Amino acid sequence: MNLFRKKSVDALLNEAGNKGIALKKELGAFDLTMLGIGAIIGTGIFVLTGVAAS
Repeated sequence: MNLFRKKSVDALLNEAGNKGIALKKELGAFDLTMLGIGAIIGTGIFVLTGVAAS
């Protein structure tokens, strides 16, 4: 077993293209809203721990 095996990008793209399976590449309004809320909450957690530590 070789832990450091590498595949070329072309080989990976060919494998993905042959299976015909792909995800949608789109974000809706709900997705973007939840992403923004998550970023705000995540930032707030780090700010509060920094304030508490100082």
